[in-house]
This record gives sequence, structure tokens and C-alpha cells, in this order.
Amino acid sequence: MTQWVRFKHQSKEGFGQVQGAHIAVYSGDLFSNPQATGEKIDLADVTIDIPCTPSKMIAMVDNFQALVIKLEHTVPPEPLYFLKGNNSFLAANQVIRTPKSYTGKIVYEGELGIVIGKHCHEVSESEAASVIFGYTCINDVTAIEILNRDPGYAQWTRAKSFNTFGVFGPYITTDIDPSKLTIKTILNDQERQNYPVADMIFPPAKLVSLLSQDMPLTPGDIIACGTSVGVGSMKPGSNVSIIIEGIGRLDNRFE
Repeated sequence: MTQWVRFKHQSKEGFGQVQGAHIAVYSGDLFSNPQATGEKIDLADVTIDIPCTPSKMIAMVDNFQALVIKLEHTVPPEPLYFLKGNNSFLAANQVIRTPKSYTGKIVYEGELGIVIGKHCHEVSESEAASVIFGYTCINDVTAIEILNRDPGYAQWTRAKSFNTFGVFGPYITTDIDPSKLTIKTILNDQERQNYPVADMIFPPAKLVSLLSQDMPLTPGDIIACGTSVGVGSMKPGSNVSIIIEGIGRLDNRFE
């Protein structure tokens, strides 16, 4: 298991592997044979950035059995998804902010994120496993009252693409099987979500294969696997954490 991080340190940007309290700095391309420089930096001395720069974040709807049952929806025969605007991306420890144009409830959604490591298009499920670089934590923040405001059109993209609403990181964890892991969301020290990745309707390799039939996936692209029961609203001043043991802990404040 390896954890990759992007960071800012003394006005410079870089990336590397997390090794305890330090970062082993690398150069080159994270997704194409990065090279260790031999330099080490204290993790406490850096500002953590988003761990990659996706060309797109594809986010799933109704991809967990428990939530589909609770909502009395039909299990989808194929992935249901939307795109989050690239303007929404936010790193760990940064502030999620209420947009000036919206005064309603804003909710957290703790999710597993798949990080694509190789260009792929129209790949099989067996081929898809090899293009997954690793996994990350996601908070798919949503202006929930916008979503179904217009009875003629569900506004997925608008409700989920405000600045700071696409939170992910702090790391990309590689060489790990997420199928036995659990996703937790903690709001102000209270556990609000706790659900198994194994409840996913379309697991990672199948999801990558199916999405690649629709569009090319490129290195750094993120697939947000969807959430389960326990989604709720945040009040200004709240602290929210998405925890996937073995993958990472994504901490942010909401204002």
C-alpha cells in the first residue's frame, strides 16, 4: 500500500509518497513512472493540495443497495451519473463555503473515489482493473434544495458544482482492495454514515468498464462511487470528516 500526496511547500508545488511523518518527494508524472528525488519533507510543514487534477469527476447516483431500498427506488440496470464542475474541486483541510446565490440546506455525502491511472476507452471489466491507479476519499457536497426544485428537470450538475463542493483527498492510496473497507462520515464528532463498500451495486472494475463505454477516461479522472444512508445537512461552523480506513481521512470545515 502506497499513499501519494500533492503539496505546496515554501511557494513550490510538488508530490510524493507519505512515509509516516514525512513525504518522500518525487518528480515527473505521477501516473507515468515518477522518480524519487531523495528529498524528504515533514508532512507537518506542507499545505496539502488535491492529490491529482482530474479532467472530470464522474459521480454516481443510486449505487448502494441500502440507499436504493430506503428510497424505494429500482436497482438501476446501468450506472446513473452526473459530472461535477472542475471549479468545485477542494483539498483536505480547506473550507467548504455556502454559495452566495443559495440559502437552503447543504449536505455532506461520504464516498469512495476511484482514480484512473491510464487512458482507457471501451475496456472490458477484466481490463478495467489495470487502469485503476488507486482510491481516495470524497465529500460530494450538495445544495440539496436545488436538486428537485424544478419538477421538469433534476438539477444534478448545478446542485453539486458550486465552488468548494467537490472535495477529495488527502491521498491517493494504491495497492489496496477496497471491497472489505467501510466508509464513515463524522460530523462534529458524531458518526453519521458507516457503510460497507461491499454494498456497492456496480463495484469499481465494473464501473470503470461501463463508464468507459460512454466516454474516454484519462489519468487523474475521478469516479465518485456514490453514497449510502446517513446523508444529512451541515450547519455553518461544522467540521466534517470522511474516513475510509486504509485509504485516508478527509477533514474539512463548513462555513
